[in-house]
Amino acid sequence: MLDKKVLIIEDDPDIGDLLEMHLKDLQLNLDRSEDGENGLKKALENEYELVILDLMLPKMNGMDVCKKIREKKKSLPILMLTAKSEEFDKVLGLELGADDFITKPFSIRELIARIKAIIRRVNAVIEEQNASEVKELNFGDLNINLEKRRVQLDGKIVELTAKEFDLLALFADNPGKAYTRENLLNIVWGYQFTGYEHTVNSHINRLRAKIEKEPSDPRYIKTVWGVGYKFADYEDFDE
Repeated sequence: MLDKKVLIIEDDPDIGDLLEMHLKDLQLNLDRSEDGENGLKKALENEYELVILDLMLPKMNGMDVCKKIREKKKSLPILMLTAKSEEFDKVLGLELGADDFITKPFSIRELIARIKAIIRRVNAVIEEQNASEVKELNFGDLNINLEKRRVQLDGKIVELTAKEFDLLALFADNPGKAYTRENLLNIVWGYQFTGYEHTVNSHINRLRAKIEKEPSDPRYIKTVWGVGYKFADYEDFDE
């Protein structure tokens, strides 16, 4: 596997050692932290391809660490480890920006598969953006720079989370195409989140609140009743 740097934030030394042993076999450079505060400091001060983050940590819990990372590094992939299987934890984690979950106890084979899938998705997005001839999309007052992952509305920067940007970029790159909630969940989050379609709804609502002048009467992201959502057609923006 490609040589990449991964941060493990896990307070259980046995689990940390197990992760380190197997991930080194993937030619991953590893860094470790055993509490939330130190782990957050490392995540913000260094460059990582992935953060493996335990939910229950001393000094600062995993949810708070995830939220703080997302405020500063919107595209950094986060795989969260949790001993809890309640739907509430997973939904909240998705809302805060976790890219994937794996529940303890987990199999090493499944963990490695999840890590490989995350890194593949990140690489695919980067390669697609680099290969695309279209680096910017413009719709009325909305400008989307795919290469820089930057969004502007009326010339002002709009701060989006990684998932909000991925959703918007998918929509805007395919104007007029309707997506079901399950389609969006599979494309943006990955197949393993089937059943969490309501997470799509909340992300759409937040995205509309950021880019729509009238979120209750959206210009860009339209509801397709009985189906899901779509981005407005090009002709909708003709002067």
